[in-house]
Amino acid sequence: MADWKEPTRKSRDCLKTAVGRWGGSSRPGVSSERGGGLSGPRGYASPCRLPYPASSAVVRAGSARRLKLGARRPGPGWVVLCAMDARRAEVRALEAEIAALQRACGELPAPWEGTARDRKSFQETYQSDTKKCESSKDLKSQLGHLKSELSFLSTLTGFNIRNYAKQTEDLTTTEMTEKGIKKVLQRHRLSGNCHMVTFQLEFQILEIQAKENLSSVITELSIIMEPTEYLELSEFVSRAEEKRDLFMFFRSLHFFVEWYKCRKRTFKHFKEKYPDTVHLPEGSCSSCMEIRSARRPGFELVIVWRIQIDEEGKVSPKLDLLTKVPQRALELDKNRVLETAPQSFRTLLEVLGIEAALESLIKITLCRE
Repeated sequence: MADWKEPTRKSRDCLKTAVGRWGGSSRPGVSSERGGGLSGPRGYASPCRLPYPASSAVVRAGSARRLKLGARRPGPGWVVLCAMDARRAEVRALEAEIAALQRACGELPAPWEGTARDRKSFQETYQSDTKKCESSKDLKSQLGHLKSELSFLSTLTGFNIRNYAKQTEDLTTTEMTEKGIKKVLQRHRLSGNCHMVTFQLEFQILEIQAKENLSSVITELSIIMEPTEYLELSEFVSRAEEKRDLFMFFRSLHFFVEWYKCRKRTFKHFKEKYPDTVHLPEGSCSSCMEIRSARRPGFELVIVWRIQIDEEGKVSPKLDLLTKVPQRALELDKNRVLETAPQSFRTLLEVLGIEAALESLIKITLCRE
């Protein structure tokens, strides 16, 4: 391979002419910046620039370096090809980006479709919210109605249920299912009060449904009463647990409390009306009332008022009269008035009633004074 020689003046002019033909600003699509840009075939502009400016000094310097290295000197066509390859690579990258954007745009819904979908979604959401609001209003109305009924029943019966819990257990077997029988065990627990009496109940109900027939029975009943100072209630609770009669328990407890309030109210009335004659040894909740004579010490009448609950749960008051008199008075009682006084008092109760009978007894004691 022949070595490169120092270019002659004629060679340098030819090279300058070729560079000016490709890098000049007279052709369309050619940049007129310093150094001169290159234009590819068919007028496509190339972003590449010459690695050296179109000046004779640079050309001579480049030629001298190549001569020293002993390399072949590239011609102007090699520079053009490099520019074209770079341009083609950029075009391919832009075309790939455009294709990706077109695919992405193709996947997006049409504007009118998106608007219709959004409108439908908004309408569904609004209708759902409206229904929820109406349902919430209905539930609040029903809850208010139930609270009103519960308050009415509490005022009417005196029962106030504070806590309630329920558990259900399905006891239906495969054989029962084939026969159309359903067996369910319910466990209930509640606590509450009836005026001054507090109670806790635990009971189980067994339900058996065979086709259209449904039967329920209480299998267990446990009752805890507070306070335990009411002896009549203690005996009654034991009987109710033995019979597992829940209805009898509530009914009898209601009437017991009513008679208890009546006794308390009656004794309080006479204590306020005759404070020097009537005495309540157990206070306002006393079950007995004493009538004393101020002029006759040792002479005393005691009214014992019990609230009785029979085997069937029927509640009734029972009043008895006891006499406390000196032994000398008993000896002088030839007509046995003091001995027959309790029976006469029961007759007086049947004729006049409780309050009138007590009023008459107190007035008799005062008149003798």
